[in-house]
Amino acid sequence: MAEIEWKPQKNSTVSLHQQITTYMKQKILHGEWTIGMKLPSQRNLAKQFQVNRSTIVVVLEELAADGLIEAKVGSGTKVINNTWSLLASTPPDWIGYVQSSIHQPNISIIQAINKAEADSHFIRLGTGELSPELLPNKQMEQTFQFSDMHSLSLGYTEPKGSLALRQAVSTYLKAKGINASSESILIVSGGLQALQLLSLGLLKKGSTIFHETPSYLNSIHVFQSAGMNLFGLPLDVEGITYDAFSRLKRQHKGGLLYTIPNFHNPTSIVMSEKRRTELIMLSQKESLPIIEDDVYGDLWLDSPPPKPLKALDTQGNVLYIGSMSKSLSPGLRIGWIVGPEPVIEHLADIKMQTDYGSSSLSQFAVERWLESGMYEKFLKEIKVELRYRRDFTLDLLKRYFSAFATWNLPKGGFYIWLKLKQNISSRKLFDLALKEGILINPGIVYDKTDDQHLRISYSYASLDELERGLITLAQVIRKEGRFY
Repeated sequence: MAEIEWKPQKNSTVSLHQQITTYMKQKILHGEWTIGMKLPSQRNLAKQFQVNRSTIVVVLEELAADGLIEAKVGSGTKVINNTWSLLASTPPDWIGYVQSSIHQPNISIIQAINKAEADSHFIRLGTGELSPELLPNKQMEQTFQFSDMHSLSLGYTEPKGSLALRQAVSTYLKAKGINASSESILIVSGGLQALQLLSLGLLKKGSTIFHETPSYLNSIHVFQSAGMNLFGLPLDVEGITYDAFSRLKRQHKGGLLYTIPNFHNPTSIVMSEKRRTELIMLSQKESLPIIEDDVYGDLWLDSPPPKPLKALDTQGNVLYIGSMSKSLSPGLRIGWIVGPEPVIEHLADIKMQTDYGSSSLSQFAVERWLESGMYEKFLKEIKVELRYRRDFTLDLLKRYFSAFATWNLPKGGFYIWLKLKQNISSRKLFDLALKEGILINPGIVYDKTDDQHLRISYSYASLDELERGLITLAQVIRKEGRFY
């Protein structure tokens, strides 16, 4: 069940157990907590309501006496009744509906990460977004203070998105070597929606998605929920490897390949120019569609990466995903898909069926940033900040982690892929760090068999938080791994 946001008032004349009992009764009687729903443990409820466990025991006893809940050994405490069931027919089995949904829930550790990220008390060492202190809030305010607002519309945009924005994106992509007209660009609500549209619009159930291992795809269930099978291919220093790809493709149902060639998530590896050329040749030989996820491509810190795969694509085999969520603001929720016009038309039609278009305000803002040169100026500034944060974090790792870990030198993006010298239970380490107020992204998020890696992000936490967080994490790892 969801985190309980309500808390009893400790200075009220009404007792704590009575406040909580009333709250829980209302949840059940109004159908927010449905029949069959499992309640958290007594310990968890006490923690969420910020009261003693004895108070929760009294509450549960009262609810059980009223016939609203039932506790069974081995299966926990569940809602069993509400007043509607006494007056009308049996209510819908909402738990059954949820469990039968085609959309798979996140794995438990991802749910725990999402929950902890909403708590400002945690130091977030794995979060893949720009720190609030790095976001261009003042400049964004100025975006909506232009005297000339003729291109701003508060209505729905056309199916592919704002024409002005698509034209601006087309110009922006030319600097990357990608020739894409506005007709071959679809504006989407971030990179994740791009993947959702592709999973709905292009593949049959049972198709195979080839990807790097480890991979960002393993941390989301977009393709799995659409009935696709994920198949990982190893990474080396030049990017994804595919020596046995022809054989693998014959063994697995035809699908496509998903790759993050620039500053890969989570490893930060940059695919070499040679490997990109080879991959395009393989795509042409095997008639293999490629999804190129380039949301980190603008965030190079030392030197620009090679041209995108899409820039080498002359047959329309590559579907290219870009986004402003990593480089400008996650809250804008604006990205794009570039591909053959029939594909873009089809995906635009599906998008209209799902949300009727991305935010017109956000589209206006991004178009202004691209057209005015503000985006290019901001990129230069943010890369200076990220470079300093990267070097600061690497120095901390050298001082506190050298005895028990190794790591890569990222040339861009947000992440350092930290490898522990011996296996430590990722879930246990995650829980131990959480108790110390540190939120980490362990390797099992990106590869369920990986108990050796952590994804360390230098983009989100403040410098002070990075230092305090990494020192504390090093202490936790030393104790758990017996590194002395």
